[in-house]
Amino acid sequence: MRKNVSRLTLCALLFVLSFEAKAQQSKKIPLIGFLAASSAPVARTRIEALRHGLRGLGYVEGKDIVIEYRFAEGKPNQLPHYAAELVRLKVDIIITLGPMDTRAARDATKTIPIVMGQDSDPVGSGVVASLARPGGNITGLSSLYPEITGKQLELLKEIVPTLSRVAVLGDSTEPGNAVLLKEMELAAGALKVQLKYLELRDPTDIETAFSAIKKDRADAVIVLRNPIASTRRKQIVDLAAKSRLPAIYVQPEWVEAGGLMSYAPDLRDNWRRAATYVDKILKGTKPADLPVEQPTKFELVINLKTAKQIGMTIPPNVLARADRIIR
Repeated sequence: MRKNVSRLTLCALLFVLSFEAKAQQSKKIPLIGFLAASSAPVARTRIEALRHGLRGLGYVEGKDIVIEYRFAEGKPNQLPHYAAELVRLKVDIIITLGPMDTRAARDATKTIPIVMGQDSDPVGSGVVASLARPGGNITGLSSLYPEITGKQLELLKEIVPTLSRVAVLGDSTEPGNAVLLKEMELAAGALKVQLKYLELRDPTDIETAFSAIKKDRADAVIVLRNPIASTRRKQIVDLAAKSRLPAIYVQPEWVEAGGLMSYAPDLRDNWRRAATYVDKILKGTKPADLPVEQPTKFELVINLKTAKQIGMTIPPNVLARADRIIR
């Protein structure tokens, strides 16, 4: 009798273990799409921050979650192709690196949730209905902080007291740039500074822009965010240094690459927070019910090696405000 009970107990245990093993094997691992107009090296810092955020929530990439990456390598016209590819893969969520990526994903699907890692003007460009109630299948984080360009201009004025002409490099079609330029023009008026806007829509525009900067005798440069500039970061930084021009950028990676300084929202913080959107959506929350969040942290990064290279001394009061100094 005891032997029969033991056999039954063993059989029951084996059945339970077999059932659990099959359940684990059949458990679907979430598939996440990552869409970027830039290249993998350019997106590296933000990808690492996203992974850090996911690990903090218990997700191990390759085990609990799989991410399919698609990079357009600075060719925005390739984005619709890659967005459609992710849709065909039936990903559970698409994470977008920037505004152009979000719009390509939006045009490719109205049902798959889309999480913006950063978007310079999601409401103004019609991507979401409002920050509080995004509606539709898109939510995430906004990087829009219109006053940022005014503060960048003020910083340039502090380090170059005689500042009178500033060249602005960017793409006027980039979502959010119109808002940023409007704020910059207001600040320029108050500071009695003239702005010269130069378009960067093709890699060949970079050399042309710096030739114009030299001809116009600009005192400094502001580089706005756009995929062309991001994928040619080193070229722009080197040209600014060669021209002995103080320049301010939108991300600390530019300063790490040899740029003079950057002042912008801390996008690494944005990307860590983006992981919480992924987590909530995978657990059943609809994107329409998740408010779009705005930047909460800002960074001033200064490269003193570059300052020395272009013959510039950064005032002590500006250095005192820096979050990070590269020596």
